Amino acid sequence: MAPAEQYGYAVARLRAMSGRLLEEALLQRILESEDLDSALKVLSETVYSSWLMELKGSGEFDRAIEAELLHVYGEVQKFVPDTALVQLCRLPYDFHNVKVLMKSALLVREGGERRFDLLTSLGNVPVDDLIMALESEDFRLLPFGLHQLVPHCFSVWEQSKDILEVEKLLDGGLFSAMRKLGAATGIEAASMWIRGKIDAENVRNLLRMKRMDMETGAVAGFLHDGGLISREKLLSLFSEPVESWSKILSFADVSKAFSHVQEINNLNSLVVEMEKVLDEYVADIVERAKYLAFGPENVISYLWKKEMEAKNLRIALVSVSNDTDRTLARGLFRHVG
Repeated sequence: MAPAEQYGYAVARLRAMSGRLLEEALLQRILESEDLDSALKVLSETVYSSWLMELKGSGEFDRAIEAELLHVYGEVQKFVPDTALVQLCRLPYDFHNVKVLMKSALLVREGGERRFDLLTSLGNVPVDDLIMALESEDFRLLPFGLHQLVPHCFSVWEQSKDILEVEKLLDGGLFSAMRKLGAATGIEAASMWIRGKIDAENVRNLLRMKRMDMETGAVAGFLHDGGLISREKLLSLFSEPVESWSKILSFADVSKAFSHVQEINNLNSLVVEMEKVLDEYVADIVERAKYLAFGPENVISYLWKKEMEAKNLRIALVSVSNDTDRTLARGLFRHVG
């Protein structure tokens, strides 16, 4: 762990980079645009302009969003004292890529074709390295525990032919890797942020399974260890009405997320709305960093804000592109910081 004093320069750089964050008023302008071309014209007035110029068509806007996020990750990684903080934020993309490549490999085994179009360059491990490892079935150099996890997943698939079981293993592997990496930094705020992310994912999973009316016995396999709320406590929620969850979880900060929800009776609407408020809950864990001149959590806070900006942009541009209800899209915007 780098001494706190070493983060003074990094925090100053991050505050200077805060100008790259889009203001809420600009997001509203994008959302209120008449069509996609008009929305992208508004976006071209921002730091996204250079990435938009490289697009072949307006429908490829997601590439510009990814390019900006990749640029920010690369810049922050150059000056942050402990690059593990950046790795933590990028780790979910590594596991996403492994999921994509595993599904592709399994498709090929069943006579299908490879699918590389869903891969992202936002992970820590170069995409080409992952492709080589999965195609050669040589997993020895894969980091973050993937060298053991990937062959185990293939073994589970051979026995069960259940892709859901494979995804559950990879999700568990992601949080295990995040916990180890966070603990290695020695930064308490990083570990707390990870535990909050685990709680948020567990609550999301519980709500999805409640909506699907899943049997109680199958629920435990979708919950992850390491959060601030024990799996046992979470399991006890499942048989209770969702309206009572906030009271049962009153000892935990995540319970506050339910206070922002308008209607709990409609589970379909609730799942969508909780996606938003749980993202905001995760942001709040490191939000106090803005008052700390030497706080390493400023790194996570800034990068999470950039992640939320990417989500907000996708929501706005997809809504404009498909001419859907703008009021509904506006309600899904994440508000952080």
